[in-house]
Amino acid sequence: MTHFGLICPSATGHLNPMTTLGYELQRRGHRVTLFGILDSQAKTLAAGLEFRAIGESAFPKGTMTQLFTELGKLSGLAAVKYTITCIQKTGAMFLDEAPAVIKEAGVQALLVDQVSPEGGTVAEFLDIPFISVCNAMMINRDFSVPPFNTSWSYSRAWWAKVRYRAGYELLNRIGQPIRETINQYRREWKLPPYSDPNDYYSQLAQISQQPAEFEFPRQNLPKSFHFTGPYHNPASRESIPFPFEKLTGKPLIYASMGTVQNRLLPVFQSIAEACYGLDAQLVISLGGSASPEVLQELPGNPLVVSYAPQLELLQKATLTITHAGLNTTLESLSNGIPMVAIPITNDQPGVAARLTWIGAGKMVSLSRLSVPRLRDAIQKVLTEDSYKKNALRLQEAIQATNGVSRAADIVEQVVSTGKPVLAQTKQ
Repeated sequence: MTHFGLICPSATGHLNPMTTLGYELQRRGHRVTLFGILDSQAKTLAAGLEFRAIGESAFPKGTMTQLFTELGKLSGLAAVKYTITCIQKTGAMFLDEAPAVIKEAGVQALLVDQVSPEGGTVAEFLDIPFISVCNAMMINRDFSVPPFNTSWSYSRAWWAKVRYRAGYELLNRIGQPIRETINQYRREWKLPPYSDPNDYYSQLAQISQQPAEFEFPRQNLPKSFHFTGPYHNPASRESIPFPFEKLTGKPLIYASMGTVQNRLLPVFQSIAEACYGLDAQLVISLGGSASPEVLQELPGNPLVVSYAPQLELLQKATLTITHAGLNTTLESLSNGIPMVAIPITNDQPGVAARLTWIGAGKMVSLSRLSVPRLRDAIQKVLTEDSYKKNALRLQEAIQATNGVSRAADIVEQVVSTGKPVLAQTKQ
């Protein structure tokens, strides 16, 4: 038995897959503890895992709700910069406090979210192995593909690669405060400084929720990078009440803008207006952004809830309208459901770009969002067979990945051998 520690942001899109992986490892007989701020506690305990708080004084319960409220009002580059500031602040706190807590707990290996870049340094300082986990879209820098935060389409043309390189250089400048903070601790701890964001990630294994089919043709993947497929399991999630008796039996359109970038309430108004008149029932999950009463006068009288049991609803859905968070996207594809994406910021534009690239959905940018444009995208995805066929193609690819089971196999192999686990097939 190994005692695994989990490190990830206190956001649903990261906690859900990470605790699902932890749940699988615990089911196999391992001990699993998530180390995070108090806002992570409820979801961790709901998954049946142990929880140890970090930063209780600096980040009391409710802190992330306040941060997400501010982030949810932003979009584009402004939101990316805000996110990086949050990562820097939580990372500095974690580097201060986590090593002692993790050592005292007797953790033998760490699973570190890609967007918790301080986690690998903590592991190196404690001299324990760590595995990088891409709970959101993989963010490895690779000049052969567009940066994760852009909606740029993939191209092999020379001008596209010049554009990609410029995009990564901008990202590196914006993310420099994170690297400087981590390197300050690495110098104090006699560790070699990082010179590139790719240095943050494990040399033993990097595992991603994405199936290989949901990624552009990369040319510079680490040999220890694995596309395992998604991590979701209803047994490891909090139970969410939902009025299933109000479903009418008509084709179901499920709309969710996630749980972070979801404070732009006019987007929900546009969704309702675009769906009005369709022979379908619209269900809107606000993701905690507001009370359903705020949107009771929407056209078509859609069913509006604060939160929804997403995995259960997607089994009944015909179309998903989404912010293009990776979890909602992969959970929809796991059910063979095509999508209309309205990306807001961070990795969402990149997820939406890949969705359109595989032909399983349409993208409507936030800057060009209008009811006619959104209605046109919805009608095309609902009526043109290619979108459903491509969603079903990805569903088959996901079913062939073994998802969380394969990820757990790789994690166990790292611990048992102490050596890098190399990808067995070309990815």
